[in-house]
Amino acid sequence: MPVWAGTLDGVPLAVHVRHIPNGFELAYRGIEVKAFVYTEREARYTRLMPIKTLSGSEKSVRCPMPGLVVSVAVAEGQEIKAGETLAVVEAMKMENILRAERDGTIKKVHVKPGDSVAVDAVVIEFA
Repeated sequence: MPVWAGTLDGVPLAVHVRHIPNGFELAYRGIEVKAFVYTEREARYTRLMPIKTLSGSEKSVRCPMPGLVVSVAVAEGQEIKAGETLAVVEAMKMENILRAERDGTIKKVHVKPGDSVAVDAVVIEFA
């Protein structure tokens, strides 16, 4: 992860910088902040967008379509990183890879290879 080193009010500091869509995520001493960079026009439209509320579904991975579980790549209690493969579901002769959207720990795996799953079925829960 790139690091920015500089001074703020005469105090030296180093901040981890990660590129995200429309800006940067800055991390310093365990605190993460997103800094968005917009054109003037984008900024006007962004103010009009409704604020997204969390639905509680961020604690689980749900199956996007009905299918057959081909493999499960994680186990309960395992620590995972964002982007890591969690499971593979076959639907309509295509394999769909379910990946972690964030870092976390696996609380419970609800499926095993060979299981049939419905759309929106909980596949994995995070702690």
